[in-house]
Amino acid sequence: MCGIAGIVGDYKEHQLDAMLISQHHRGPDTTKKYNDDCFATLGHNRLAIIDLSSQSNQPFIDNSGRYVLVFNGEIYNYIEIRETLKNQYKFKTDSDTEVLLAAFIIYGESCLEKFNGMFAFAIWDNQEKKLFAARDRFGVKPFYYSVLNNSLFFSSEIKALHAAEIPKKPNEKVWASYFAFGSYGMPNETFWEDIMQLPGGHFLKYENQNINIKKWYFFEEEVAKQQKKITLKEAKEYYISLLKDSINLRFRSDVSVGFNVSGGLDSSVLLALVNLQENNSRINAYTFYTNNSDYDELPWVEKMIATTNNPLAEVLLQANEIPAFTKKMALQQDEPFGGIPTLAYAKIFEKARKDGVLVLLDGQGMDEQWAGYDYYTQKNDATIQGVENSPYKIKMLSDSFLSKAEKPLYPKIFDDEILNKQYRDLFYTKIPRALRFNDRVSMMYSTELREPFLDHRLVEFAFSLPLEFKIKDGIAKYILREIASEFLSNDVAFAPKRPLQTPQREWLADDLKEWVNGCLKIIENSCFSEWFVKAELEREFDFYFSGNIQSSFHIWQCISLCQMELSVPISN
Repeated sequence: MCGIAGIVGDYKEHQLDAMLISQHHRGPDTTKKYNDDCFATLGHNRLAIIDLSSQSNQPFIDNSGRYVLVFNGEIYNYIEIRETLKNQYKFKTDSDTEVLLAAFIIYGESCLEKFNGMFAFAIWDNQEKKLFAARDRFGVKPFYYSVLNNSLFFSSEIKALHAAEIPKKPNEKVWASYFAFGSYGMPNETFWEDIMQLPGGHFLKYENQNINIKKWYFFEEEVAKQQKKITLKEAKEYYISLLKDSINLRFRSDVSVGFNVSGGLDSSVLLALVNLQENNSRINAYTFYTNNSDYDELPWVEKMIATTNNPLAEVLLQANEIPAFTKKMALQQDEPFGGIPTLAYAKIFEKARKDGVLVLLDGQGMDEQWAGYDYYTQKNDATIQGVENSPYKIKMLSDSFLSKAEKPLYPKIFDDEILNKQYRDLFYTKIPRALRFNDRVSMMYSTELREPFLDHRLVEFAFSLPLEFKIKDGIAKYILREIASEFLSNDVAFAPKRPLQTPQREWLADDLKEWVNGCLKIIENSCFSEWFVKAELEREFDFYFSGNIQSSFHIWQCISLCQMELSVPISN
C-alpha cells in the first residue's frame, strides 16, 4: 500500500517533490524518485507490507533497465503468478511488485486479467517513451490524473495534483449533481475541474502527448461465464470455498494483520472465516462505538467475539471530537465524504497503527452482491436504505446552480432490474464512494485495508445466481445467512440489517448545533453563497433543528462544502 505520483512531459522537479510530500502519509517508510530527463519523472511513497527489504523499494526498475514501475496495492496471487514466470524472468526480490512488472513484460496488457488484487500502477517505458497505467477491477485503489500544458500528471490523491500546481477550481456540475441527486460523480469524474480519475477496470496509455483510455474488465461477460445449472447446496459450498481462499490470500503479509468487526451479518461471516486461520487467537479485532445504545453495535460485537479468542479493541468516538476531526478528514479526502460514520471508522485505523497492526480486513461488498438493501425490491431509484422522504433538498439551491446538475443515468446491462440495481451500486454509487472513503481513512494512518469480499471471483459468481438464492421468504442475503448459521448462532446469522451506526442525526441537531450553524454562516459569506437561495437554505436548517431529522444528508452536504472552503484556497 503506497502513494504513486508522476509527470510525463514538461516538468519541474519541485512539482514531483510537492506531490510526494502531500502523500507522505500513504507511505512513510521510503520515498524515492526516478527521472528520465526531459521525458518523465516518477515518484513513490512506500508502506512496506510484502518483502520489507530495500530491494523492493520503488520506483522499481526491471532487470533490463527499460521499464520503471510505481505501484499502489497488492497482487494477492503473486506467489502463483511468480511460479508460472520463474523460467522466463529472473527474480531478485520476493515482492509482488516485481511479479507485477514481470507479468507486464511477458504478457503485456493481458497481465491484468491474471491479477487477483487491488492495484493502481504506472509503468514508464524509457526506450519507447510511453506510459502504461491501470486500475483494478472495482477501483479499490485510486488513480487521478490531469493533462495540463501538454503534460500528464498522475497521483494517488487529488491533493497531490493541486500540490503540483494544478488549479483548484470546483467542478460545478459535479457539486450541483451532489446536492440535487446525491451523486458523487461518474467513475471518471471528480469534484474538481481538470482532474479526472481512471475508472476501475480501465487502463491508460500516454505517448506523444496523446492519451488513450480503454476498458479491460467486462464484468457482465465474466458473470455470463459462470455455471448456469446449480443447486442451492452446490452454490453454497462453492461460495464458501471461494470465501476461504479469498481470505487466505489476503492474509499474505510480512506485517501484522487484523480485522474490523461490526454487529452485522457480513462482519459475522468475516469473523468466522478469519478464525479458520492458523494462530487465529493472535488476530486483533477492532470496532467502534459512540456510547449511544440506539445505534451502537457493541453488544452484538461482544456477543460474537465471546465465541472466539480474538483480542478486541473498542474505539470510542464522542460528539466533541467531530468539528476538529471533520476538518482533518476533509483535508485527507479532498472531496465530500460519508459523514460521522467515516470519522468513527477512521479511529479504528488510528488505534491499529498504534498497536502495530498495519493491515486490516473489512467486510465491504456483500450487500451489493447478495441484494442486501431494502430498495432492491422496491420500484424506485433509491440508493439510501431506510429513508422514506427524499434526502435531497433542491429548494435551497439557486436556479442557476441547479441547472448545472445532471441526473445520473446508469447503464442497465442485465435483463433483471434487481441485478441492474446491484450493478449500479457496485460500479457507480455505493462501492466506489465507500472505497474512496475507506482508502483515505486507512492511508490517513499509514495502514492498509483489504476487502476480501470484493474478490472478483466472489462477486461474479454471486451475480450469476438466481434471485431466490439471494432473497427467500422475504429474507435478504439468504445464502450468506445460511453460511453464517454454520459458524454462528441463528440470532446473529438472521438478525435484521441496521442501516445506521452512529447518532449523526441527533448530534448535528443537538450536541453540534452551534458548529453546524457556524458552517452555514461560512457558506453564506463565501463565494459559494450564489449556489443557494439564502432564505430556503436557512429554512431547511431551522426545520432540521426543530426536530425533522429523518435524514441529515443535506446538512452534511453543507458541512462538506464548508470544509472544502476552509481547506486549500480555491483558485479564481
